Amino acid sequence: MSEASQAQAVYIASVVGTYWVVSISMVYLNKILMSNEGISIPAPLFVTWYQCVFTVLICWVAGLCGQRAQKNAATSPQYSAVMTNENGESVPSNPPKPSFFAQFPKAEYVMGTAKKIFPLSLVFVGMITFNNLCLKWVEVSFYNVARSLTIVFNVFLSRVFLGMPTSCKTLVCLGIVILGFLMGSHGELNFSLLGTLAGIMSSLFVSLNSIFTKKVLPVVDDNHWKLTFYNNVNASVLFIPLIIIFEGDVIMNAQEQLTSSAFWSAMSVAGFFGFSIGIVTVLQIKATSPLTHNISGTAKAALQSLMAFYIWGNQPTVMGVLGIFTVLGGSLIYTFVKMSENAKNAQSQPPAPLLQKEQEMTSKV
Repeated sequence: MSEASQAQAVYIASVVGTYWVVSISMVYLNKILMSNEGISIPAPLFVTWYQCVFTVLICWVAGLCGQRAQKNAATSPQYSAVMTNENGESVPSNPPKPSFFAQFPKAEYVMGTAKKIFPLSLVFVGMITFNNLCLKWVEVSFYNVARSLTIVFNVFLSRVFLGMPTSCKTLVCLGIVILGFLMGSHGELNFSLLGTLAGIMSSLFVSLNSIFTKKVLPVVDDNHWKLTFYNNVNASVLFIPLIIIFEGDVIMNAQEQLTSSAFWSAMSVAGFFGFSIGIVTVLQIKATSPLTHNISGTAKAALQSLMAFYIWGNQPTVMGVLGIFTVLGGSLIYTFVKMSENAKNAQSQPPAPLLQKEQEMTSKV
């Protein structure tokens, strides 16, 4: 193996490892914040609101760094180093890579743009609220199973809103995922009906979020960092009345935690991980491929669930473990099926009526 290949392999391994560490740490830390009253407070809406505010702050700082990086790139002299090949001919070298922060746009809040993104923000608030409620009420080992129906809702909503056909292979995959969900629910010793329902609602809102995101991305020039900023600003405002109504008394009686540096440090680290997961996800997809990213995510979820049995002391059962791996197996097979179908569809242009139908349904979302 050449030095370049070794360096590439090391880079890919480091990116994948970073994705695993950030993703698993984010889930575990949020579990502590949602359920450990000794460290945190029983106010999941307030915790989620703070993470949104923290993300807004990071986007603003990253935007300032991005402006500086873009300004430096524009004003610095553009030298093009020249190398020679074996025949003594001049060959230009690769141009210098842009700064990491150059990808971040200036954080600006335009009211007209914010109004167009507002429907997505409502879905976003529902998604992160139910996700954190699910994490609060269920065991960490059962968390992935409780939220495993996202694939099912993706296929169903794509059929309803976009008129996209569903193959028999896809239906088989969905059947496997649903079977794993039922097995995991039946095998969970500390089964929480509220937590499971929150997981199902989280799955529904995750699917809605993907559909609405496709619709509003052109509003922010297809820049997902701009969308992240607008979404979290809107969510920070939307959470305030909910916090006042449902958690005002809890917060007023939690003076000990609110004056604890450990509490705010854990909150800030969780907020940083929440922002970082978007970065490492993009890095992993660029370093590997969408298919490898999904496989990595599935393997990470399996490790996350198995580690939870030890770290959190969750009691495993045969049915519960089988449910976890059935869900993950069905999800992995679905990934391969969708990649295969997408490759075939790319070779043949969809019929005009289907394209027209998809555009019409997208405009109604």
